[in-house]
Amino acid sequence: MSGYDLGGMRLVKGFKVSALVALAIPAMLALTAITTLADASPSPVTLPGDPTHGASLYGANCATCHGANLEGGIGAVLNPIDKLPGVANSLDPAFLIQIIANGRQPQAGDPKSIPMPAKGGNPNLTDQDIKDLAAYIIQQNQISPGSLPLAAGELAKRTIFWVGIGILSMLFVTFLLAQYNMRWIARRAAARRR
Repeated sequence: MSGYDLGGMRLVKGFKVSALVALAIPAMLALTAITTLADASPSPVTLPGDPTHGASLYGANCATCHGANLEGGIGAVLNPIDKLPGVANSLDPAFLIQIIANGRQPQAGDPKSIPMPAKGGNPNLTDQDIKDLAAYIIQQNQISPGSLPLAAGELAKRTIFWVGIGILSMLFVTFLLAQYNMRWIARRAAARRR
């Protein structure tokens, strides 16, 4: 297989350097876009109630079993919330409200084998109180590092960073191609003089 050398890289005859560049530049741009989009998380869940009121209710009714900082104890860990078997999203507002309101008996694969009493054992909790508790639990899970979507400014910074890398890469490839072309022109001129 015949070819020619470009800075230590052997190219097959008939495969032009411009084709290589035509493939490399869109690949770099696609990589930039994929990397930026991979950093963008879905937007947070709409809270079903008031997380501030939920925080005070949590301290009075739930902290004994689930820990002051939702770290768990007798009850399940609520931040980051334990994954339950057969439950697609443990932070689904409807699911949380249902668990807080009605309780939950331990099931196979649950991280804890202690039953969750309805309303945490406090029958005086209202429907709104239960929604506020769910809102507090969801909000605390969203505050955990890495779980929030990127802010618009941070997403813009990352996009600028990766686009900048793409542009610098294209300039570098252009420089290498210009150097190659200048050597090729010089060789052709030397061959004509002979």
